[in-house]
Amino acid sequence: MKLVVFGLSVSSAWGNGHATLWRGLLRALARDGHQVAFFERDMPWYAQNRDLHRGDGYEIVLYGSWPDVARAAASAVSSADVGIVTSFCPDADAAAEVVLRSCARRVFYDLDTPVTLERLGRGERVEYLPTVGLGPFDMVLSYTGGRALEQLASRLGARRTAPLYGSVDLSTHGRGEHDPSFTCDLSYLGTYAADRQQKVEDFLLAPATRLPERRFLLGGPMYPAHMTKPANLEMRSHVPPTQHPAFYGSSRLTLNVTRGAMAELGWCPSGRLFEAAACGVPIISDHWAGLGDFFETGREILVARVTDDVVAALQVGEGELEAVARRARERVLAEHTAERRARQLLELVTR
Repeated sequence: MKLVVFGLSVSSAWGNGHATLWRGLLRALARDGHQVAFFERDMPWYAQNRDLHRGDGYEIVLYGSWPDVARAAASAVSSADVGIVTSFCPDADAAAEVVLRSCARRVFYDLDTPVTLERLGRGERVEYLPTVGLGPFDMVLSYTGGRALEQLASRLGARRTAPLYGSVDLSTHGRGEHDPSFTCDLSYLGTYAADRQQKVEDFLLAPATRLPERRFLLGGPMYPAHMTKPANLEMRSHVPPTQHPAFYGSSRLTLNVTRGAMAELGWCPSGRLFEAAACGVPIISDHWAGLGDFFETGREILVARVTDDVVAALQVGEGELEAVARRARERVLAEHTAERRARQLLELVTR
């Protein structure tokens, strides 16, 4: 089968979570013998932070502007079985026109549904939504399940919807890696976002302030320079995906924090949840509806509602933390791998 994807970025994971997800999915599809091309506009901030120059069995098509690639895109889709346009694709309208004119299975994949719905609710124009809406697509996939699917239908006209959650690529994320420079009691990996910063402060900065003898580590870009940083918290402005296993594997415990709009809708697990679990590190996460559908709370994942919950988790014995991590890893290997998600993608877009 041939698939053509028009998305944000697969070549750079700087400041976006799409790249890691797509790398796993596309690699899994290619390994199963499918032909895949990913079209990506060559944005300067991604070019300056590019950490993937060739796809592993799939094609990355970088282009400067849509007119430069319009004919190649149309040609690629004309021979494709599936054409996919994604949220935050900078040329979503033009790409959608190409896909909707084709005989391919026409798919829109919103990897940012809570953000999409929140912006619509504020009356904003969402530039990555095709002008024609989602009604003309054969299938609309969403990174978020639950009631978000109903809203994609009622507010944007989607005729058929289904969740396609995040996943982990086991060829890049595994247990056992360690880097002394990442060694810490509690780590957090995530780009700055205003709507989750309060939880970052409550669940990372506040525990660091209360436990000066412990070491804390924050990895991710765009944090404001005026943010108050405890002396025992180290910051890394960018941790490329190749270093994620060592980042997690060197942590005694790692934190997951969900963006506000995603937590409000629920059923929106970060791909980094699955990555961390695959690396064998115990996870403590903020609470959101649907979390228990992906990990059994208390047994496979710890939950923080207030700062004291994180402080208490840091006092838990090694044996108990290792048991939590082991059960979470077993769950991920059974249900949340890129290979499993790639098969789900094909089933959803071809049924």
